[in-house]
Amino acid sequence: MGIKTPAIVVNFKVYNEAIGEKGLGLAKVCDEVAHSTGASIVICPPVTECYRFMKEVKIPVWSQSAEAYEPGGQTGHVTLEMLKSVGCVGTLVNHSENRLRIADIEYLVAKGKKLGIETCVCTNNTPVSAACGVLEPDFVAVEPPELIGGDISVTTANPEVVSGTVNAIKKYNPKVKVLTGAGVKNGKDVRKAIELGTDGVLLASGVVKAKDPKSALLDLVSGLK
Repeated sequence: MGIKTPAIVVNFKVYNEAIGEKGLGLAKVCDEVAHSTGASIVICPPVTECYRFMKEVKIPVWSQSAEAYEPGGQTGHVTLEMLKSVGCVGTLVNHSENRLRIADIEYLVAKGKKLGIETCVCTNNTPVSAACGVLEPDFVAVEPPELIGGDISVTTANPEVVSGTVNAIKKYNPKVKVLTGAGVKNGKDVRKAIELGTDGVLLASGVVKAKDPKSALLDLVSGLK
């Protein structure tokens, strides 16, 4: 069963705030806000923290990445089978900070379907989004790299890439859900993303680096209504 949409997917990246007790505290804040508001919130901790965090929270946990390898003599790599074994229900694929070849993206999407792991393929523009949508992942998340971590949301700086991606994906396969991110910081940004046709947002620093992550999340959640 897939995650409920519209959703807020929080990528912890590998910030200091995402590791150890700080990271666990952040995971619990996301869990608390999700259950107090009824919002659909997904967290993507560093892969080393996934098992620990999911034992402490009830919201869905996705990996930040996976690699296109079969189990076997592959020292140091992280396979989808490994993620499934610790309880991850999904994974990001092809984030702008961890780009993959199209053959590897196709492998991970197809293997994810076999294993029951949701895949969210990250893209940088509408044509790439359309191409990845043909692979039929569960989600495509369009994030212009130049706006990631910035103070201006993609929904303000480049709403056309959001609506264009939605139209391109839905025209081919309405079952593929669309997220957007880059500069998303508040409920207004989330509301605009949904108005543009998306199924939610993918963000990181707006929560992970916030002085008050709980307040930041509550503000973001307000945009879902």
